[in-house]
Amino acid sequence: MLELEHEFRVVDVHVRLEPEESRRADARTGDPETIEREMHQAGVVRSVVFPGPRDGSYLKVNNAVARMSVGRSFVALARINGARDAGSSPGARLRNLASSREEHHTSPEDVEQYAYDDRFAGFKLHPAADGLPDEEVLAQLADVSLPVLVHAGREFPPRAVADHLLEYEFPVIVEHFGGYPLDRELIADGIALLDRWESCYLDTSFARFRTPLERAIMEHPDRICFGSGAPATHPDVGVMEILTLDVPEDAMVKVFSKNPSRVIPELSPSGGD
Repeated sequence: MLELEHEFRVVDVHVRLEPEESRRADARTGDPETIEREMHQAGVVRSVVFPGPRDGSYLKVNNAVARMSVGRSFVALARINGARDAGSSPGARLRNLASSREEHHTSPEDVEQYAYDDRFAGFKLHPAADGLPDEEVLAQLADVSLPVLVHAGREFPPRAVADHLLEYEFPVIVEHFGGYPLDRELIADGIALLDRWESCYLDTSFARFRTPLERAIMEHPDRICFGSGAPATHPDVGVMEILTLDVPEDAMVKVFSKNPSRVIPELSPSGGD
């Protein structure tokens, strides 16, 4: 793709990085060299990266992502999991009554260790794929108060984000405007979270609908963060979606840089120093 030409400083809060070559579908997608090249083409100067889903513990792959971020324009998040079912069905609630944390699940001690390891700027949580952490782990997340990037959509809708996470008041960046994949009703629910929860932010990855994007940026200019969703989509696409919106230039500056850098200081020009 052609390099984009724009005058904005752009940072990206949503990039998946695959450390293991054998797990890359085409032996390059998700690798650091390809991602850096595509980010450069899109004019993205720093990117938040996290690993894809795994069975078992995320300790090894988190450390691999952190190592790959050294010396690159990447900011690593530690992916965490839990024993609780993210569903809202009676069966899920019943299973959660009997659930208990196992060795491969994230513990409060793991959260504390990640939080005080300067290689990690926060956490990544995909409740539908990885389960929900228990109350002790969530309380520890609140204690360390680092941002948590949360996959939200049909399997874990904005209502569930509010019910399970937002009451703890650590910064939560809700992926895909809460509506993955392209669910207008859930996107509206995601925007509605911003009216009630000051600790809540939305990322723009795969939120393709122009009208809700413009409305959210105009109504909540300080709470929307640019996310490309790379490598599933080229970051050029995400950047162009914002550039073509009918919103003021200062709002674009906030979405592309100021808002993400406020939530994740490592994305700022100073790198959080």
